[in-house]
Amino acid sequence: MKIGIIGTGSMSQSLGGAWTRAGHDVRIGGRRDGTLRAAAAHGELVLLAVPAPAAPLVAADLAGTLAGRIVLDCTNPIEPGPEGPMLTGSVPARIAEAAPEAAVVKAFNVCHASIWTLDPPVFEGVPLTVPYCAATRPAGERVAALIASMGCTAADCGGLDRAPYLEATAALAIGVWFAGGPVRAIFPEPAQR
Repeated sequence: MKIGIIGTGSMSQSLGGAWTRAGHDVRIGGRRDGTLRAAAAHGELVLLAVPAPAAPLVAADLAGTLAGRIVLDCTNPIEPGPEGPMLTGSVPARIAEAAPEAAVVKAFNVCHASIWTLDPPVFEGVPLTVPYCAATRPAGERVAALIASMGCTAADCGGLDRAPYLEATAALAIGVWFAGGPVRAIFPEPAQR
């Protein structure tokens, strides 16, 4: 697949590396080097790896280029709260409003950037499961294929209206990590009882 990445931070670098290892054609664009539009034009899939508040603004600026493409949102709209990270509002719907001719998919937001550097991300012999919520079935199927190419298992969590649940899950997990708790112990398999 041809993938454009908007942003140059840790998620951009780690996911870009994972996708390159999986054999995809990746182009990263940054604000400082003026290559955002070129990266967006490069990809049939375009990852917005920018801070959550900036994602809808970047999508609006690139709306013409993003038309007909799948836009991946990996952001987590959280800010510090008195008892841990708090959601500040869901991002995918705002991206979809800003770039109405793109198919938005929420994915890759639940794991820390370091997880994507594992080749492949497997834990206790089980491939990492990557949840996603897609605006359209074809976009979801394409993203599921991308996830599978990384050695992971795709989990279709429904339409874009369900994306806030993925963001809430990430906020919960991040809060537990910062508190020093074991996130994996929150979701044990029933077979492990």
